[in-house]
Parts: sequence; C-alpha cells; structure tokens
Amino acid sequence: MIRHRTRRMTEQEWTFDKIIQANGMDISFPMSETLLRTVGMDLSADIRRLRSRIKKYVEISREIAKLAAKREAMATKAEAQGHVITARDNYFAAAVLYTGAQGTIHDDDNMENAVYSEKKNECYDRYIEHAPHPIERVEIAFDDRYLPGLLHLPTRESRAFPCVVHFGGMDVVKEMLTSAYGDKFLERGIAVMSLDGPGQNEARITRKICCTADNFVTAGRAAMDFLLDRPEIDSNRIGIAGVSMGSFWVPQIVAHDHRYKAAAAFHVCHEPGMATLFTRSFPGFKERFMWMAGYEDETEFDEFAKLLTLKGLGQRIKCPILIVAGEDDQLSPIAYTHEFFGEIEAPKTLVIYKGEAHGISDNLDEKALIADWMMNRLEGVPIRSEHILMDGATGRELPTGPNTND
Repeated sequence: MIRHRTRRMTEQEWTFDKIIQANGMDISFPMSETLLRTVGMDLSADIRRLRSRIKKYVEISREIAKLAAKREAMATKAEAQGHVITARDNYFAAAVLYTGAQGTIHDDDNMENAVYSEKKNECYDRYIEHAPHPIERVEIAFDDRYLPGLLHLPTRESRAFPCVVHFGGMDVVKEMLTSAYGDKFLERGIAVMSLDGPGQNEARITRKICCTADNFVTAGRAAMDFLLDRPEIDSNRIGIAGVSMGSFWVPQIVAHDHRYKAAAAFHVCHEPGMATLFTRSFPGFKERFMWMAGYEDETEFDEFAKLLTLKGLGQRIKCPILIVAGEDDQLSPIAYTHEFFGEIEAPKTLVIYKGEAHGISDNLDEKALIADWMMNRLEGVPIRSEHILMDGATGRELPTGPNTND
C-alpha cells in the first residue's frame, strides 16, 4: 500500500487516476520513456503493453514489477541454457525495471520497496557477472556510513581512464545512469562512477542516509577522495555530472570542491526553494523529496525547502561547467537557470533547447552533446563561455538575442 505524505496527493489521487486513464502512466515524468531509453528497444513491445495496462496510480509499481519478474525469468532460463548474452541483457532490464517499480513508493520500511530493492540488486549482480565492460560495486565512505556505487570502466585494458562521477535525481538512480550498450561516456573511453547519494534509493532504504540541504557536498568530496586512490582512474581527469535534482547538487559540489576538472548539469532544478516543483507540479515529487529528506510533516518540510538554493554559489565555481535545459521546463522555470548561469565566473556553456520541457526528447541526443563536451574538458580542449539556443524541432543551433541573461 502506498502511504501519502502530502495533502494534495491524499485528496487528489482520484484526479490523477483520471489523468492516467486519459493520458497514460507518465503522469509525473516520462517514466516509460526513461525505462525504454535505458534498457533499449528490445523492450518496446513490453513497454507498450505496460502503458496500456496501467489505469491507476497505485498500479504503476505493481505492473512494472510484473514486467521485471518476467525479464528476470527470461534471464534465468537463458543463463541455464548457456546463452550468456541473452541472460545479461534480461538481467540488466530486470534490474532497471525493479528500480522503476520503486519509483512511486516513498517509504524505506515498506515491504514491497525492500523486496524490489533486493531483487534489483540480485539481478544487477548477475548482470555484472556477464556485462560487456568491467563493473564493480563500490562503497564510498560518508560520515559513519557508506554510499553505494557502481564503477564502470570502458574496457578491460590496464590503464588509467578519465572518469565522471554521476548522480541522478529523485527518480533516476545509479542503475539507470549507465547503459548496457552504447553508453555515451563509456563509448568515449570515460569511466563512470554512478552513486546513490544521500536520500537516493538504496542509500535511503538500506543505509538510512537522508538528504539535507547541502550534504551532497560531502558526498561529492567523498567520491573524489575515493577515485584518487584508484589506479584505474586518471586523477587529473575527473569530472562530475548530474541530472534533474542532480543538476542542483552538482553545482553545490563543485562550488566547494575545486578538484573536479569539469561539471555538467542537465534537466534542471534551479529555482530557489523549488516552489514550482513542490507546490505546482505533480505532488509525487514533493512526497519523494520529503521521504529522501526524512520529513513526515509537510509544514516542516516547507520550511526545509526554503534552504534549497544555489544563490551565491556561482562565483565559487572554478571548473568549466555545462548546463543543458529545456526552454519550457515545467519543473523549474528557465529564468532561474539564466539567473544562476549569469552568476558563474568560470568558463561556462549554457545550452537551451527551444520548445523542450524537463526531460529533453531523445531524438535531440543531448546526452551525446554532454559527453562530447565532457570529453573535451577532460582532455584539456580550451573553452569559451557561450550560450547556445537549439531548435527543439530540428536540432539546429539558433541565433541568440541580446536578452539571453548570460
């Protein structure tokens, strides 16, 4: 059973059920598209059927879990028959889907959440055994506990790779940040260490680590400390990236830790206090963050949310930084991203996709743009500060006017 923390979700769930019946399961963000993007087109028919089966908010977790179990069974059968590649593909898909099944459950003591978390880990461990590139589970010291992570190396060569520390957001977590095939960073020879930071998924469920207004700074510093001791990683070429709420945490991190070579923040959450995200968008976002931060009382959380701001941090950033956003972001008005970008004195690039919302369309391949930009920074290619406006319909660069706030 899903337990609600906010008044809006408690009183209006029936309304969201009607919206799901009319428009499909992607009520809060393009969840089904994100799942498909991560696991690949082999699951397109399954995702299509998933969309048709879900008619209520409470059904989202259950139906995604059913699909995860189906793929896990396919993986187990393939493995028993000696079909290793088929097994690994389906173990990876199952792990990602079990993570998706956790997305609407904002409670670490919920039995279903605990079961899905365990199944996710079991399937991902089986995927690691057969993965097409080296993957290692890592534990990052964080105060008196540890943050769970996954260190992906591009190849099995014995050399030091450049690396990107990668944080997700409220919904997209470490298992979903690196693709099994064609990953944009790995394909460019860049290692990836994806983490569940404070309040995120496994860090919250099994480690009981909550998110505060600024403890991602500690997490980012700990990640860097860890990588500096790894012989597989080039200590002079370590960057950091964050998506959605990660776009808020990454600037915090690099404003306080100047060892990072470059930073990328995309699908932005830059509004001070997150008023649009927490009061005018789907209330599931607020419920998620309340759980991540350890709040039961909505009024107390509202006071906490006022502390979520990047004001004053832009001038402290020293490394080159890339920000990628949709012009019509429905969770964080783009004016706040312009405002923050204007405060940054370091070399900087702002890419705005005209007509795009929070999750920029796949056909624009903004992840390739991010990976290319990061690769250039880690290789020391010079950068000039610029504001780029991209046409969301054609993918072409448009001229920027005098009022770009950069």
